[in-house]
Amino acid sequence: MILYEKSVQKAIQKGEIPLKTMKLFHNAFKALDVTQDFNLFDIKKLKGNYKRDYYRLRKGKYRAIFYIEDNNFYVIYIGKREEVYDIWQ
Repeated sequence: MILYEKSVQKAIQKGEIPLKTMKLFHNAFKALDVTQDFNLFDIKKLKGNYKRDYYRLRKGKYRAIFYIEDNNFYVIYIGKREEVYDIWQ
């Protein structure tokens, strides 16, 4: 199952994330949910001392930050590259 944080949902509603880009991310997460194969997309584990393992999924200029818990994908942030990495440093 794919679950989006409220901040991601608000960004979509406000139009901060283009609908076309959001569809690309959603389709990628659906494929990951079915196959559990991270080699299908450009996914990397984020480095750092976090309580859980975070990953990023790249689609063009946009990045999605997510984690996996109990076979669910929790998408916590979607934004442009320069915005995403400023938040996670």
